[in-house]
Amino acid sequence: MEKNKFKRVQRCLFLILLINWLVALLKILIGAISRSTSVTADGLHSLSDGMSNIVGLIGTGMAAKPEDREHPYGHNKYETLSGLFIAVMLFWVGLRVLINAIQVLRNPIKPEISLLSLLVLFLTLVINFFVSMGEYREGRKLGSLILISDSIHTRSDIYISLGVLFTAVGIKLGLPNIIDPILSLIVSGFILYSAYEVGKNNCNILLDRVVVDTEEIRKIVMSFEEVKDTHKIRSRGSIENLYIDMHILVEPCLNILETHKLVHEIENAIRSHMNQSAQVNVHLEPYIAENTY
Repeated sequence: MEKNKFKRVQRCLFLILLINWLVALLKILIGAISRSTSVTADGLHSLSDGMSNIVGLIGTGMAAKPEDREHPYGHNKYETLSGLFIAVMLFWVGLRVLINAIQVLRNPIKPEISLLSLLVLFLTLVINFFVSMGEYREGRKLGSLILISDSIHTRSDIYISLGVLFTAVGIKLGLPNIIDPILSLIVSGFILYSAYEVGKNNCNILLDRVVVDTEEIRKIVMSFEEVKDTHKIRSRGSIENLYIDMHILVEPCLNILETHKLVHEIENAIRSHMNQSAQVNVHLEPYIAENTY
């Protein structure tokens, strides 16, 4: 199942890579025909956008490797590392937009936006919108952080395109040229915040942050009458790649067969509530009434 998931993620990333490159080549071609340096430059920028797709393909390829002696928990965190790399790329894009906006504020210039540039921009905006939405939806469906992270990277291009379109409309309506750097500052804020969100989500997995509510797990465990108490409940990973461990206290008179059956029932109950592929580890302790935890 896990291998099949990574194959679907890779197919999705490869398709998006092709779309990004086709859009980039279209911009470069139209820029060359119309001798528009801005459209050509935007096309070259779009070519670099495919880098995040390539990073995702490499990351998922490595994450799909099975468990081995040196990696008993598998290679899933390669996907998380790829997501962090995309967060860095997003931060760089946001920072570049921010610096450019500050430079224009210091030395105002009237932006030159042709009708052809606007048409190409609008076309690519629509394409990026549907690509980003589809990739995000597929990422949620497959539980793939790399697809979700890459969709947010694609969304940064939408922010930039919208900023340019609003600038063009504003100038046509007679607004001052300063609207260009102001909108760029707003766009950079959206992109930098997206970079923060992508980075935070992936860092939480690497730092083994709590994934599910401890009390929720406790309620499931305590629903079994044989369990007298539970403590040291921990969770890590992500909802899609979940690890849970805990200690439970049971009557000392229970035999091995009874406790073995109980542990399996607890594990299955947690999986049915959380995730069928969750890895649950239960440590048994004898219950003594005088013990307090």
